[in-house]
Amino acid sequence: MKLVVVESPAKAKTIEKYLGPGHRVLASYGHVRDLPAKDGSVDPDNGFAMEWEAYADKTRQLKAIADEAKDADTLILATDPDREGEAISWHVQEVLRKRRALPQDVRRVTFNAITKPAVLDAMAHPRALDEDLIDAYRARRALDYLVGFTLSPVLWRKLPGAKSAGRVQSVALRLVVDREREIEAFKPQEYWSVTADMEQDGVPFVTRLVRWKGEKIDRLTIGNQGDAEAAKKDVEAGRFAVASVETKPLTRNPPPPFTTSTLQQEAARKLGFSASHTMRVAQNLYEDGAITYMRTDGVQMDGGAISAARSAIADRYDASYVPDKPRQYQAKAKNAQEAHEAIRPTDFSKDRVGTGDHARLYDLIFKRALASQMASARLERTTVELVDGSGSHGLRATGQVVLFPGYLALYEEGRDDEGDEDSKRLPRMKEGDAPAKKAVQAEQHFTQPPPRYSEASLVKKMEELGIGRPSTYASILQTLKDREYVTLEKNRFIPQESGRLVTSFLERFFDRYVSYDYTAGLEESLDDISGGRAEWQKVLEAFWRDFKPKTVEVMEQKPSEVTAALDEFLGPYLFPDKGDGSDPRLCPACHEGRLSLRGGRFGAFIACSNYPECKYTRRFAQKGGADEGEDSGPVTLGTDPATGLEVTKRSGRFGPYVQLGDGKDAKRGSIPKDIPAEDFGLDWALKLLSLPREIGLHPETGKPITASIGRYGPYLAHDGKYGRLSSTAEVFETGMNAAVVKLAEAAAGGGRSRGASREPLKMFGANPETGAEVKLMEGRFGPYVTDGTTNATLPKSTDPATLTLEGALALLAERAAKGPAKGKKKAAPKKAAAKTAAPKKAAAKKAPAKKKVEKA
Repeated sequence: MKLVVVESPAKAKTIEKYLGPGHRVLASYGHVRDLPAKDGSVDPDNGFAMEWEAYADKTRQLKAIADEAKDADTLILATDPDREGEAISWHVQEVLRKRRALPQDVRRVTFNAITKPAVLDAMAHPRALDEDLIDAYRARRALDYLVGFTLSPVLWRKLPGAKSAGRVQSVALRLVVDREREIEAFKPQEYWSVTADMEQDGVPFVTRLVRWKGEKIDRLTIGNQGDAEAAKKDVEAGRFAVASVETKPLTRNPPPPFTTSTLQQEAARKLGFSASHTMRVAQNLYEDGAITYMRTDGVQMDGGAISAARSAIADRYDASYVPDKPRQYQAKAKNAQEAHEAIRPTDFSKDRVGTGDHARLYDLIFKRALASQMASARLERTTVELVDGSGSHGLRATGQVVLFPGYLALYEEGRDDEGDEDSKRLPRMKEGDAPAKKAVQAEQHFTQPPPRYSEASLVKKMEELGIGRPSTYASILQTLKDREYVTLEKNRFIPQESGRLVTSFLERFFDRYVSYDYTAGLEESLDDISGGRAEWQKVLEAFWRDFKPKTVEVMEQKPSEVTAALDEFLGPYLFPDKGDGSDPRLCPACHEGRLSLRGGRFGAFIACSNYPECKYTRRFAQKGGADEGEDSGPVTLGTDPATGLEVTKRSGRFGPYVQLGDGKDAKRGSIPKDIPAEDFGLDWALKLLSLPREIGLHPETGKPITASIGRYGPYLAHDGKYGRLSSTAEVFETGMNAAVVKLAEAAAGGGRSRGASREPLKMFGANPETGAEVKLMEGRFGPYVTDGTTNATLPKSTDPATLTLEGALALLAERAAKGPAKGKKKAAPKKAAAKTAAPKKAAAKKAPAKKKVEKA
């Protein structure tokens, strides 16, 4: 018997079906072990020896693999065809070796698509484990561990509020912060454009002023309204005729098929997907056999796929859309071992797969791959120059015409920042023509700062700089969001205070390790390991030799020294020159003290040196000046008539709040964002401080119903159950009847408990052959269809909402053809009591099981 180990259970079922009898296919469910999250898991003083620990949730799976391996003649490691897949195979092999369950015959196979031909071809061409890729994995894992477990404690002790740092994560964060600094430092410049609406033979077109009073006009030449109006009048008064018409042919070649990075970028632009969502959906499509492996730097397709693509193009279009020769693309990856085939459909005859997001992403992959083998687009770019009678003023119109669409008939690559006047159509004109002038406009503009990064543009920038690897980008961006170092607004990254402070700290004390060039150079060294051009331990030694002393040096500094160094480092940013010669650090409240950076329990802030006499503060990331939301101390709103205590409005780590009295026991309440600032006063403050509000006793249970405001907004509470309210006003206005209804609705929509009756998600109707009712149900592992006899789980790429009776019957038929599911082994019958009469020896108490830690 041959034991085959893959990563996912979905792949295991499909591959076992392809291989047939004599093969047992089991899934590892991803990585099976990792470095324990504790000090000492990597020992730099002992050749960077690593201790590996099996994941607790993989114990059963490893046992199942080991049990099968003991009876197997051959072990076939068929995990994913990349560095991580190679590492998983190595981990499985090492675990089996330590358990003395490793068969003598061990083979490694890889396939780029889960199709029967690809799998059978891979099985016919096994190889040994790639030690270079395994070394590269170990080096990366050790580096990430050493940075995280050495640098993060420095952050926690020296920078309150900081959560973590990472080798690539921190550099990606710096990109976001640097872009925000550029935006803040940007000074808009005024400029004006003068355009004329014209018409020739009934076809309108737009021209722009490019020469005025004999001088060339650039974008910023006309900088004020006076000049703009003068230029407008000159254009209105002039009679313009065509001086020249220049036509140039253009050829646009199709882009190559998707790599991991370009797929993430294009899915973000065209579908609005996050990088992590793109990779999840692509993983499902790969496991369903619809596309090739989705973690790749390669842009080439194999010969069979190219032939299939060319045939599909010929079927869709005429022969002119098929180029004379197949297109070949050059991979940018430095490591041939990591430059796998591009992401493409496994079957070019299928232009649709799945539903919902799966269908949309497949459509994108299909069109890009097919377009990559289509003919080039032929265009014609036309530039028309017009001059007035004096020859002093000139207008220009540009446009382009698509002569032959080629690949553009199917696919056009998206861009992060649109805007192309050349794509406009122009009427036919010749020298001497005098188009009719319909209107002239002078419009004011201001230069714009560089845009904040979107997921697509940040991924593109990281790839351009050589920071990280495309397969890790999704998890890196997700970590930045999870740590709340950044937020996404309108699909653009905005750094938060904590993210800016961490970046500033690392720039000041660990500048080399958040340097773009250094990080890219380290990536090249890691690539050299996977290519067999460098030794992994020497690369780690070179890094650790400088990194460890630096962390020790910073750790020895007092927090106050760190804050003082950051205050000096950030001075130009936190206290910019006002341009009037005044001290930018002068306190705007008392006009005597000087402002400086301070460290607090919840992070950094700006405060006056005259504290406690002057209580002016502002958040770290705010600039000084009027209307900047600075906190000059508590604002007295009035006195609580019930207690006689003072009610104040204050600003804290989580925003503005109200407080009743002083001291540790003072009552506080956050001020919700949906209360207009102009309406907020003592009345609102007393309402917030009175929460929770008791609405009354529930008519059925006799227990109180309360309304309040929590971490996730306004809500109702009753007997451990909750209902959401839509606004702060509802907290004080909701009556008993409305509260009972809202709580009932929340209970009905909050899911069912175990043992509750299950209602079908959808009824399809009767099976025309058996008459049994076919239903869609929600199961423990997702939705499935059933006819009462057979259950069939829906593929991940199928949207339950669009499933039809025909689709459900097809799934049931496929499941029934596979035969009954393997059940649990029946318990052996109990032996007769007479045979068990002999008393058992008291079993010695076992010590608690220890976690198994293995050294590499």
